[in-house]
Amino acid sequence: MQILRAGHPSIGYNYCVKTFHADSASATADARGLAAIAAKIAGATANGTARRIAALCASEEDAGRRERLGVCAEVYSDAVDQLGEAAKDIARGEDKSTRDALTQLSAALDAPGTCEDAFGEADDASPLAAEDAEFRKLATIALGVTALLSPPPSAPGISD
Repeated sequence: MQILRAGHPSIGYNYCVKTFHADSASATADARGLAAIAAKIAGATANGTARRIAALCASEEDAGRRERLGVCAEVYSDAVDQLGEAAKDIARGEDKSTRDALTQLSAALDAPGTCEDAFGEADDASPLAAEDAEFRKLATIALGVTALLSPPPSAPGISD
C-alpha cells in the first residue's frame, strides 16, 4: 500500500485503506489497478448519489428546490460518465490515456462543489451534503492515485 502514502491532507490513510478493502482485487493490484478500482468505487458512489437525487426530485414540491436538485442531477450524471471513461483510460495504460483519465477525474471532482453551490447560492441547506462530502473524498483518492501514474511533464528545452 505504498501508493497510499502519497496522501492528501483531508483524507486519512485509514480511510484510503478502508476504501480499497471494499474491492477484493485491490489486495493484489498494482498502482494502475488501484487507480482503476478507485475510479470505479467513486463512479458507483456517484451513481448512488444520482439515484438519491432522482428520488428527492420526485418527491420535492418546491420548484426552486427541484431546480437546485436538477443542477445536482446533471453534474452527477456527468460525473458517472466521466468516471466510467476515466476507468477505461486508466486500464489502457498509455501516457496519453492516463492524462485523459486525469482530465475526466478532475472534471468529476467538480460535481459536489457545483451541487453544494446550487443550494448555497439560494441560502438553502443541501440535502446532499453528506453524499457530496463522501464523493469528494472518493474522487480525490481516484485523482491522487491516478496522478501518480502520470509521467512528470518534460522540462522545456534550453536554447542558445
